[in-house]
Amino acid sequence: MKILLVNGSPRKNGNTHIALSEIAKTLRQEGVESEIVWIGNRAIRGCMACGKCKDPNKSFMGCVFNDDVCNSISEKYASADGFVFGSPVYYGQPNGALLSIMQRSFFSNGEHVQNKPAAVVTICRRGGATAAFQSLQMPLQMMNMPIITSQYWNIAYGREQGDAALDTEGMQTMRTLARNMAWVLKSLKNESAPKLPEREEWQPMHFIR
Repeated sequence: MKILLVNGSPRKNGNTHIALSEIAKTLRQEGVESEIVWIGNRAIRGCMACGKCKDPNKSFMGCVFNDDVCNSISEKYASADGFVFGSPVYYGQPNGALLSIMQRSFFSNGEHVQNKPAAVVTICRRGGATAAFQSLQMPLQMMNMPIITSQYWNIAYGREQGDAALDTEGMQTMRTLARNMAWVLKSLKNESAPKLPEREEWQPMHFIR
């Protein structure tokens, strides 16, 4: 079993990476392999609705435009059993580059994500995380992908690099998400479903003290 985690931040080792790394660590403890792939910080095209990817005579896989990371990420979909897409929050929205990748890759290579469990994660300084979280979940629903939940919305807080690691409740939310993902995957792979994932004691954290 393998989960593909997509870091949709232009900062390779920023707070989005911290959240995804917490998920990856917990998945490993649950016996599930994972890979974090970074979308990079170079220009990424938006979908032009050209329809070339749907041409039955096409000689390529994925999007017709192969001058960014979209297709290289899309190629990993076939070997993945589940997905987590992570993004920082910009003006209450996910990173536009990540949305472009999801839109283009799902449209051109959707058969390799259909019916596979998925989740999204958003990181913000203060507000807008739930709006970005909802936006990222909408493509998953259109692709018939079972959405993996946690004990709270999959959100962590932090501004400066490394701050998200200090959000104890946010990191616990990531771990719970990972355990839920592992449980769903094991349930899908085995005829006899395993026990419900272990629950940590809730660690509420308030930023106004």
